[in-house]
Amino acid sequence: MERPDRAKHPPIMPLKVGITGSLGSGKSTVAALLRERGYPVLDADALAREGREVLREEICRAFPEACREGALDERALARLVFSDEEKLRLLEGLLHPYVRRRLEEEMARLREAWPGGGAKAPILFLEIPLLFEVGWEKALDRTLVVAAPLEARLERVRLRSGLSREEALAREARQLPQEEKVRRADYVLWNTGDLDRLRRAVEALLRVLESSP
Repeated sequence: MERPDRAKHPPIMPLKVGITGSLGSGKSTVAALLRERGYPVLDADALAREGREVLREEICRAFPEACREGALDERALARLVFSDEEKLRLLEGLLHPYVRRRLEEEMARLREAWPGGGAKAPILFLEIPLLFEVGWEKALDRTLVVAAPLEARLERVRLRSGLSREEALAREARQLPQEEKVRRADYVLWNTGDLDRLRRAVEALLRVLESSP
């Protein structure tokens, strides 16, 4: 049955803004700042982790060396796919359709939860690390790249994930260069590591987005 408030007013279509950036740029920090301000942020990486569990049997059949007694070894899987382009494409072929479907489901759920009544469309953010690489920008209204100097990014990745410089650079090489992401983006936030400065930049961006038609 249609909700009473939907019968009179059509569903509000949110402004969909994709957040992306290179490894260690600070995408998740920006996402956290947006959540602090009350904006919904969908996380493609979290949905990919969910997908690896849901699709665990299929992944283990495709990558038996990354599984032990039916359990998926995430680090072993990462070593496999980031050292072999064909294996990486195989994993992405399993996970990307799942992530896309779940993003669409979550967007539909959020649209249903927003009230009607002719209110201004809200802003929905989607954190998608491979946004440009897989062409998901076509489904979005705006794109935002979080950028940072290479050495700062490598140090953040080392502290966060324990990846060596060589491992991080190998993963970086399988993505678009940061310069290309910056060129393609509608908006760019530079993350120098100063959280207060980044917060002010996020607030300035929100003012721009809120004033968008």
